[in-house]
Order: sequence, then C-alpha cells, then structure tokens
Amino acid sequence: MRRTPIVLALLGALTLSGCSSSGSPGAQSAPAAENSPPAAAGGGTFSVITHGAPGDSFWDVVKNGAEAAGKKYGVTVTYQGDGDPGKQSQLIDQAVSQKVDGIVVSMANPDALKEAIGKAVAAKIPVVTINSGADSSKAFGAITHVGQSEDVAGRGAGEQLKAAGVGKLLCVIHEAGNVGLDQRCKGAEQTLGGTVERLQVDVSNLADVTSKVAAKLQSDKQLNGVLALNPAVAIAARDAIKDAGSQAKLATFDLSGDVVSAIKDGDVLFAVDQQQYLQGWLPITFLYLYKNNLNTVGGGLPVNTGPGFVTKDNADQVAKLAEAGTR
Repeated sequence: MRRTPIVLALLGALTLSGCSSSGSPGAQSAPAAENSPPAAAGGGTFSVITHGAPGDSFWDVVKNGAEAAGKKYGVTVTYQGDGDPGKQSQLIDQAVSQKVDGIVVSMANPDALKEAIGKAVAAKIPVVTINSGADSSKAFGAITHVGQSEDVAGRGAGEQLKAAGVGKLLCVIHEAGNVGLDQRCKGAEQTLGGTVERLQVDVSNLADVTSKVAAKLQSDKQLNGVLALNPAVAIAARDAIKDAGSQAKLATFDLSGDVVSAIKDGDVLFAVDQQQYLQGWLPITFLYLYKNNLNTVGGGLPVNTGPGFVTKDNADQVAKLAEAGTR
C-alpha cells in the first residue's frame, strides 16, 4: 500500500488544527484564521451516494465517517445508498439539480453511472469517487478517487491463503456486476497457485448464502478455502462451513464487529481491511478543501485507504473501534 507524503501531511495538519499547543516560553500561536482556508459562505452541502444497501454494516461505517467529517468542518452531509445502478444514477441527478457543492459516489458499475457523473462534472460540481471504479474515476472527470486497489488486495489475500495451505478456493461474489469484486477474485487467483472457483450469491438473502456455500463444500471435498468479499457474507460462510462439516479455511474482505469476534475465535483467518471510515471522512475533507482553498489531492492517482490485514494478533485492538462504528 502506498501513502503519498502529501496525504500524510494533510492528515497530520487536519489533526493538529483541532488541538491547542503549549510551545516554548514566549512562543505565540498564529490566529486560526491565518492558518486555515477561509470559511465557505453557508458552510456548503455535500452529497454522498453509494451502492450500499441500507443497514449494510460496511456502508454504515462509511456513512459515519462522512457525517463526522461534516460536523468537523461545519458543512451539511447527506448520505443515500442504492444497489440498483439506475436508481443510484437518479440520486446523482437529484444532487445535481439541487446544486450541491460536491458529490461523493461509489462506482460498483461505472458504465451505468457515467452519464450521471458527466452531468455533475458539466455543472462544475466536483466529484470524488470512492471504493469501486478507480480505473474509471479520472476518465469520468472526478477530482480524485479514495479506496484501495482491489487487485492488489486480492493478491495479498491469495498469498496469505496459500501460506495457510489452501489449494482450491471458493470466492463468494455477493453483488452481480460489481467490477471491484471480480478484481478481488482475480487477484487472489494470481497468487494462490491453485484453483479459484466463483460462487454468485445475493447479499440480501444471507440464509441462502449459507445454504449455497454449504452445498458447494459438500459437493466438492477438494475445496479447502473460502474467501468472502463482505463481512455479512463471511459470517454466513462461517455457518456454512460448520453446517457442511468442512475443514475449509475462511477469510474475508472488510470488517464488522461480528467478523472481528470470529477472527478472535479462530473461525476466520483474517480480514482485508480497506478502512472504510476513511472512505467517508477523506472525500468530505477533500471536497471542503477544494471548495474553500482549491486544493486537490492525489496528483491524478488514487488515494489508498488499504489494504491492511486484521488477524488474531491485532483483533483485540480493532474490536473496540469496530464496536464504536469507526472500523
């Protein structure tokens, strides 16, 4: 994972700006107005539009990050999510018609959102893309993309599963047409050194996920690994492994409190952590700075929030943060 110096410097500056300093005797602190971008008239309104379904634990954390940043900077943040790309496009169109000051959008299906995002850019509304669709972000006119490289994350997962002895892997895809999920499976396939089989499921029907994963494990005894791409699917897969009487090893992408507990219990080997709280916080930060100080971040390259890995070694440290809704 690469973190550019400008991003680290920005995050440090934002943290320090909220703190007082004692300094050496005789030192004087400059007035905040001299060190901060000028406040926007009316604060500003930013719209976050994702492909996450309401109640999805992953997207709840993204929402938490965006709303916390809004409170920090004194701006209005609205969050909406819809897994139907047609309806997501309509939400973008609505935000454009409302003349918001900036739009944050996830692009699980970039082609379906291209026209709507183009309308926002044509209306001179800055767009930051997050999570999925990094390859299309710059071409669509977004000022930056915040997320993780899905193929790099997939390769990292494949390496760890290979080290754990997995030779035939079931990669469980929970959203049809999501380009990022396919990239994760492909990445794992590149480094596993074995066979990767894909299974399409519906994240909105977790009981069916458990049933389908259990059926695959029972019908193919050579499957000795399962890679979930969603924390809720990971818990469903954990139950499937038990139901099937399988010894398959389980890993997942993304965190929830349940996943962290499963890692601590030894039911999940690891979770690939893309730090989704930052996918809410950072875009609001970037749009605020763009609106008030014409700052851009990334230099045309994505700003990476992952991948990191949560294992039994560090799960205790992450557990309280996940319970608080920030990891």
